[in-house]
Amino acid sequence: MTPAARISAAIEVLADIETRRRPATDALKDWGLSHRFAGSKDRAAIASLVYDALRRKSSAAWIMGDATPRATVLGMLRLQRGLTVDAVAALCSGERFAPEPLSAAERERLEKADLGGAPAPIAGDFPDWIEPSLQRLFDGDLVPEMQALATRAPLDLRVNPLKVSSRDEAHDALPHLGAVETPLSPLGLRIAPSEDGRGPAVQSEPEFIKGWIEIQDEGSQLAALISGVKPGEQVVDLCAGGGGKTLALAAMMDNQGQIYATDNDARRLAPIHDRLARAGARNVQVRTPRAKADAVSDLDGRIDCVLVDAPCTGIGTWRRNPDAKWRLRPGSLDVRRKEQAAVLDRAAALARPGGRIVYITCSILPEENDDALTAFLERNDGFKPLPQADVLAQAGLGHLSALTHATAFGLQMTPHRTGTDGFFVAVLQRAS
Repeated sequence: MTPAARISAAIEVLADIETRRRPATDALKDWGLSHRFAGSKDRAAIASLVYDALRRKSSAAWIMGDATPRATVLGMLRLQRGLTVDAVAALCSGERFAPEPLSAAERERLEKADLGGAPAPIAGDFPDWIEPSLQRLFDGDLVPEMQALATRAPLDLRVNPLKVSSRDEAHDALPHLGAVETPLSPLGLRIAPSEDGRGPAVQSEPEFIKGWIEIQDEGSQLAALISGVKPGEQVVDLCAGGGGKTLALAAMMDNQGQIYATDNDARRLAPIHDRLARAGARNVQVRTPRAKADAVSDLDGRIDCVLVDAPCTGIGTWRRNPDAKWRLRPGSLDVRRKEQAAVLDRAAALARPGGRIVYITCSILPEENDDALTAFLERNDGFKPLPQADVLAQAGLGHLSALTHATAFGLQMTPHRTGTDGFFVAVLQRAS
């Protein structure tokens, strides 16, 4: 397919997403099935165009004065990809499979491409109903923070100390990936996003198969390190899901002590078994709930550290899931807040006297972070938040203090400040 034909295809997919109100992955899959002539490179390039258009949906519509799929793609090519007006016009020749030529109005709009005077939700490309919440956290930095959340995310890898002696050893074994060391995590490697959005097939690399590396955002790596788990401790990963943080904790504990990995959705635990075997993590006991029965009730009052990677809106991952931002509704936030309250209360029962709860979300909304902890502390006597400066110092991550947003109870990582996904982390300790 020509570049122009890919533009037409992206417009078609965006129209399908808008008409049928469904996730981009589903629309892209159906387009690929009905256009089997398109090769893997074509499909990847079209997906990249679609996701970039969703990243800049509001700002593209603003500069074009129109919110149609065509206008969104044209505006994105100017704002996100930096194409000149002539370059955009060349792609829109009206020839076979190419979009129709630019109108005089479209050309004029593209030449100006001005976001001056645009409201924050437009300039930052986010739903306007969450602006008051975001202002609480970011204040004057709101627009640059949200613009950073509209960029492409890199591919981060975590080096597994259970299988490889150092980050350098893993790095030197993967020169063809062009990875560099992550600036904040001592275990991370980073692969920059490619021009066409295609990432390397890391899962097929021998080093991945041998368990040397795992795919994990640097922010998630840091959240695990902040937990401060130590060899010999008793740990519960209460929302373990596929096991990304469980694996990181097992490496931190050098397979000594015990981690109990569970999740209230048994289906989410399915990948964890193969991942544990590949990583060489031997101190993890997977507790799969059955018939909604509590899988860790026998551990109440015995646990040194309860990791709560809480269910949340996932706003901090919008770089990777740009269509999710436009499907977010106030009702979703209400549901997540109830789930967060329930899982925090469950964690409280597990923590031993002197034990701690590490609360993590991939959200930047105060309602899911500090507000959730405020409500928890009102419901549960005997817990106190630990000063983040002390927590970071003990984890050997004191350098994060100057980069993150300090909140009432924790710290907030963001793409703008830390180059990571938007992770919130706070540590609470139960009185002895």
